[in-house]
Amino acid sequence: MIKELRIEDYPKIKALWKIAGLPTKSEGRDHPDRIKDQIESKNAFLLGEIDNEELIGVVFVTHDTRKGWINRLAVLPQYHGRGIAQQLIKEAEDRLFQVNGIEVFCTLIFSDNSESISLFEKVGYEFWNDVRYYSKRKRPKA
Repeated sequence: MIKELRIEDYPKIKALWKIAGLPTKSEGRDHPDRIKDQIESKNAFLLGEIDNEELIGVVFVTHDTRKGWINRLAVLPQYHGRGIAQQLIKEAEDRLFQVNGIEVFCTLIFSDNSESISLFEKVGYEFWNDVRYYSKRKRPKA
């Protein structure tokens, strides 16, 4: 069952990210205060897949009013291959469209993450090799 998570669920979310091997910026953009601020701004939400009251999958969804972003998608390793990540992506897209009218969905994936690349291609995401990602950070851990 997919449900919207709250910031109070952050310890479980962080533990899932760690078990799943997802690199996070816990002193920067993934700090609970930062995520709480984004959720309260109404430009973000957390979705979790729950099985027998256990959090087994999570996605952090953000938007800039034009594009929706799938962030920090992770599923516990023992649940891989069951379509949970696909369900979380679909629910994120559905909510972005229904609540905000957003029709463009994006994600950023490290080039060596073949599992995520395969997943997003499977659900219809296209790779744009003519786009380059640049960032500037005030702090290395931001």
